[in-house]
Amino acid sequence: MRFRRRRQCFPSCSSLYEVDEDEIYWRRRKGDGELEWSHNSTHVILQLAQCFTNAMVGPRSWITGLFNRSGNKKNDRFQYPLSPLQEERLQRLQERMQIPFDETCIVHQEALRTLWNAAFPDVELKGMISEQWKEMGWQGPNPSTDFRGCGFISLENLLFFSRTFPASFRRLLLKEDGNRAEWEYPFAVAGINVSFMLIQMLDLNSAKPRCVPGLNFLRLLGENEEAFDILYCVAFEMMDAQWLAMHASYMEFNEVMQVTRTQLERELSLEDIHRIIDLPAYNLLRQ
Repeated sequence: MRFRRRRQCFPSCSSLYEVDEDEIYWRRRKGDGELEWSHNSTHVILQLAQCFTNAMVGPRSWITGLFNRSGNKKNDRFQYPLSPLQEERLQRLQERMQIPFDETCIVHQEALRTLWNAAFPDVELKGMISEQWKEMGWQGPNPSTDFRGCGFISLENLLFFSRTFPASFRRLLLKEDGNRAEWEYPFAVAGINVSFMLIQMLDLNSAKPRCVPGLNFLRLLGENEEAFDILYCVAFEMMDAQWLAMHASYMEFNEVMQVTRTQLERELSLEDIHRIIDLPAYNLLRQ
């Protein structure tokens, strides 16, 4: 089954995960059967479809409410108290998330140059604003414009990826595996979207995550302070693997990210995940 095409531009972070599944579903039904529905009938049916969607794959807040009403013992996990170490590390991570990318900051400029050298060690960068940046997958000659949706932490994630798992980093950067589409996803901008997806999925903008993947992530964070950066590398690998499995192209990036998020949520919800290296997808990484 193919999803409808979207307008020809690469999605920004703020545009991810806003797919109206009901609209897609009913438009397809109308196209297949050429059915004519009145305004009122359509409104009622859309509401019923939304209830069905929420029941099957609804937000974690809905699931949490179900646990609360049913008195299920699994609700205990939402009362999980943080250790002083977990609280400290979560706070540091959230502070990192609040730092915007500043193109006038020398430290941020040097971080970008370091990323360029990791990606193209034998190619001299001509300037902080240069058409060369497009070769790494930035949308224009000035990479700073692509950080508006996520901030400096997304650059830190890319740098961590390049240093810790250089083989995986270069394989994804150069698109070395599999049969690729004519229109590939731009590497650097995709990386920013992965950072944004993780922050949303783990509910890290809240004082304390209230979803199962987010709470389980705090356990991983207590075991390893680099858990978020490592999880970023895992998620990037998962996204690329799903891209190849779906034979996706440029305009299907949002769909690939949705599937990647679902897969990662499942892995983070497993009961026997105590360390970041216990994640099944961790085996995708190559150093």
